[in-house]
Amino acid sequence: MKSLEYAKCACDTLIKKFEAKDLPPVGRFHYHQGVFLLGMYEVYKITKNEKYFEYIDKWLLSNMKPDGSIIYFESDELDDMQPTSLLTEFYKIKGDEKYLTMPRTAMELLKNWKTNAEGGFWHKDMFPNQTWLDGMYMAGPLMIRLGNLFDEPGLYDTVYHQMKLFKEHTLDKSSGLYYHAWDQSKQSKEVDPKTGLTSCFWGRSIGWFVVAMFEIYELLPAEYIHREEFFETGKMLVDALLPYADKETGLWKQVVDKTEKEDNWDEVSCSCLFVYAMSKMCSLKPMDEKYKLCAQKAFNGVSDTLTFDSEGGIEINRVCIGTGLCDYKGYIERPVSTNDLHGVGAFLLMCAGFCNVFEEE
Repeated sequence: MKSLEYAKCACDTLIKKFEAKDLPPVGRFHYHQGVFLLGMYEVYKITKNEKYFEYIDKWLLSNMKPDGSIIYFESDELDDMQPTSLLTEFYKIKGDEKYLTMPRTAMELLKNWKTNAEGGFWHKDMFPNQTWLDGMYMAGPLMIRLGNLFDEPGLYDTVYHQMKLFKEHTLDKSSGLYYHAWDQSKQSKEVDPKTGLTSCFWGRSIGWFVVAMFEIYELLPAEYIHREEFFETGKMLVDALLPYADKETGLWKQVVDKTEKEDNWDEVSCSCLFVYAMSKMCSLKPMDEKYKLCAQKAFNGVSDTLTFDSEGGIEINRVCIGTGLCDYKGYIERPVSTNDLHGVGAFLLMCAGFCNVFEEE
């Protein structure tokens, strides 16, 4: 089965399972639905199948009041900013001003977001001074979209500053990988009291970060002075990831670098995101053939983990349900799920990117 067929099957499986308004967590404007629907949007752009566009729009409208304001979201959590990217895209297509209400709200919130002493965004208020790697994806591409839409170039600099802080504080220079989070206050019991860092390289957080680097690069105006640094940061991280792909399956582990640990396990969503990042990177600039070969092996590895239900619906397995900050044991013991929206979203992004860049006609 080709990548686009997998993607359409995944979209159709979830559409059959959930009415748009019932996507979990029901009644909340949240990144769980946002990452899944952005993946579906990428599939729509290839297929032009209006049922995908209409499904996304139904979810957006189910969360909006008549004036376009969002019925319920957590205004102090980066996770709840992420779906706003869908509204910016749908405004450009539909031209309806109500699709700009939440983007305007999000822009003002992000301009005044709580930060640590060095300007790093808090991931959410309940975790003061904690800056999480996955937050770069939740807010970064959105802020570039908002900067473009509302002519607010200062947002570009804010995103650049966040990226610099991650490189300064969470990048492990020996491996080239990034730790999941950094607590600038060093107060959290989950971080090293000397460095403020978590102890592990959690796969999906790295996946969101590397994807964000290439999406931000693509969205930024060509003349932006720091644009190339986003691409180079993403490429350096892709290069750091290559040695950790399993030699047989092509997949990456839940804790990326601990490949020798017997209790570590292949995690599908991060593997999907790494393939998507490679496809995005290779779509932006000519790249060595090794990235296509690595992406192909990982894509096949993901395909081998898939199962199908009695009605032909796809089952995307081995996806971590999500996590806060942990030690190694905590990451390894996180439950896995089937067709978790994190995983389906990552899978759709992978399939769309692979179809666009690597798959032979």
